[in-house]
Amino acid sequence: MTLLTVTGLSKAFVMNTVLRDINLTLNEGGRMGLVGVNGSGKSTLLRIIAGLEEADEGSVSLMKGATLGFLSQHADIKSELSVTEELSRVFDDVKRMEEKLRETEKLISEGHEELGESYARLMQRFEDAGGYEWPSRIQGVLAGLGFTKERAMQPAQLLSGGEKTRLCLARLLLRHPDLLILDEPTNHLDLQGTQWLEETLSKYKGSVLVVSHDRYFLNSVCNQMAELRQTHLTQYSGNYDEFAVKREADLERQLKEYKLQQAEIERQEAIIRRYRMYNREKSIKKAESREKMLEKIERLEKPVDDKRVRFSFHARRRSGDDVLIIKDLSKSFDGRTLFSGFDLHLRSGDRVAVIGPNGVGKSTLLNIITHRLNKDSGTVVYGSNVDIGYYDQQQSSLHPEKDIMSEVWDDFPLLEPGQVRSTLALFLITGEDVFRPVSTLSGGEKGRVALSKLMLKGDNLLLLDEPTNHLDMDSREVLECALEDYEGTILTVSHDRYFINRVANRVIEMTPEGVSCYEGNYDAYLEKKQSMQRLMTEAETGGKTRTQLEKEQRKERLSREEARAKKALFRQLEAEIDQREKQIGEMESVMAAGDIWADIQKGMAKQKELDEARRVLGEMYSRWEALAEELSEE
Repeated sequence: MTLLTVTGLSKAFVMNTVLRDINLTLNEGGRMGLVGVNGSGKSTLLRIIAGLEEADEGSVSLMKGATLGFLSQHADIKSELSVTEELSRVFDDVKRMEEKLRETEKLISEGHEELGESYARLMQRFEDAGGYEWPSRIQGVLAGLGFTKERAMQPAQLLSGGEKTRLCLARLLLRHPDLLILDEPTNHLDLQGTQWLEETLSKYKGSVLVVSHDRYFLNSVCNQMAELRQTHLTQYSGNYDEFAVKREADLERQLKEYKLQQAEIERQEAIIRRYRMYNREKSIKKAESREKMLEKIERLEKPVDDKRVRFSFHARRRSGDDVLIIKDLSKSFDGRTLFSGFDLHLRSGDRVAVIGPNGVGKSTLLNIITHRLNKDSGTVVYGSNVDIGYYDQQQSSLHPEKDIMSEVWDDFPLLEPGQVRSTLALFLITGEDVFRPVSTLSGGEKGRVALSKLMLKGDNLLLLDEPTNHLDMDSREVLECALEDYEGTILTVSHDRYFINRVANRVIEMTPEGVSCYEGNYDAYLEKKQSMQRLMTEAETGGKTRTQLEKEQRKERLSREEARAKKALFRQLEAEIDQREKQIGEMESVMAAGDIWADIQKGMAKQKELDEARRVLGEMYSRWEALAEELSEE
């Protein structure tokens, strides 16, 4: 069933049209990724769907009764409550239900047995709302999003900007709306937090609409994709990989259809010109007839394939088989050890990715290898004929006071000006833009200048520090293709799992606990880690699988809930027995008075009522004894 429908939606800011005739549908349970270049209107579309902005034209329709939750890129939380208390507010309704249950239990124990049915209904609602689970759900979300126990107890208003965004995400996940709208949810998450979010969203029972530049995340989570390009939206089935293939095929098909139509239009126009050249009444009528036919043709727009950078890396000479040997390397700052005992052997053609959380020394490692930073201990030895090319994510080697042309030409003075311009054109820097000062460039533009210089150097060992940062998706894919075809050796620090999957054949994980090495790309690393985790878990749990543990935990939870219900029933039964005993006592007093037997028929009827009441009381005693025995065993 369709959950969300967007029809004919358009939006402009002054004279700049951002969205034009946008149509989109999302079914229940669908998980859609929204992509597009920066400034294409992705966040604007999300805000319109969430009701935070108004469209100029068109409509947004959400299924009747459906709930919606929106996570923006920036959050402003001023609550004086702690992080945990702020999240517990999500379950205020559940807590009120629990209070009502306790009050009802007390009333039943005091003799109000008529509340038994309403108590049972309230208990069912309480259980359906996760009444027994909400504290553990809060702890699970906090742990998954990287909040330590100490941080979870601090006031929410003292959190950093990124932490506030994570808190908003936690609150949304706990509320579990029917439609979850997320704008760059992984921006403030480390690798572990991103993996946890992927698993959570993959099992999410509602629908998800998410904007993200993380292609691995989109592959893991989404079963639909939509792309905003040139103010229009195109919707695709499948994850990011499937979308990339279908989009390329669509562009080729549209270009082919456009060319065929243009050829037919040119043919018809040539015929019209020929008819008019004859300048006869009959030929003029034929020309006019064809002109009318031509006017009725719905002309196709030329498909616009956004300009993409196009480059490749080459090594001007071959290195020796041993490229780099590192032994027992260590580094500390202000008494804190970043890493120690680090070993690495790079051979010609190796492609090694270094991963790990912030603060473990990944960039520091590259700075030591390139002699930009001194090591504390250990050795760094290069092999023969090794030429080092270094890509710095901070672009600190660029000179802010120079223009782009001078920045490149000063490093390669033997090139002709035309050659420098041609190189920069490969990175979409053309015309007068080559004379722009480096200081005015964006992060992505600086990255492209640095890549142009790296390409011209022709080194056989590339040391890359977060090379995909600030690059759009298309540029990242071109970089990956260039590195796949590169015949040299690569050592890269990256958090981009999609990039690592395509480029690396070995993964080194740096953690505060030490360094581990895994053969293969990121998927192989992840599979190995998960396999090791399963073995450790099975060893700790006596060989039980995660599914078996979950079943046991659910059985224990149900057992606790059943025990609670039994106790409530036991108290209710005691109250009913007290009431029944009072009734029987009153009946026995009436029978003992003797007056009742003045009318034999009436006396026999009252005796029958008394006997029935005693029989029911006996059954109640039997049930009470059985429940008492069950509760004592538990």
